[in-house]
Amino acid sequence: MGAPALELLYNNKEENMRDVVNEVYKKMKVGAVAWVRPVAAKGDTLETFQTSYEHAKALADEGLITIGDVKRQADNMIEAIRIHRIA
Repeated sequence: MGAPALELLYNNKEENMRDVVNEVYKKMKVGAVAWVRPVAAKGDTLETFQTSYEHAKALADEGLITIGDVKRQADNMIEAIRIHRIA
């Protein structure tokens, strides 16, 4: 299920970038809540994870999730996003 908003984001990014939020979304059941974090074993870093918030906002704009909370470090870098699947 390719969300048009996400496809637009990918047109401006590297093709090998991993969409952590979309991967978590696909594994969730409707009504579930999950924290999305970078996974070092899959090559994620805090720097590459920053775009995940934009992906989460795109899914929220599509009405598929709500964003419950965003944890940030002292330097304002996003380290985790809490999402709730609604569709």
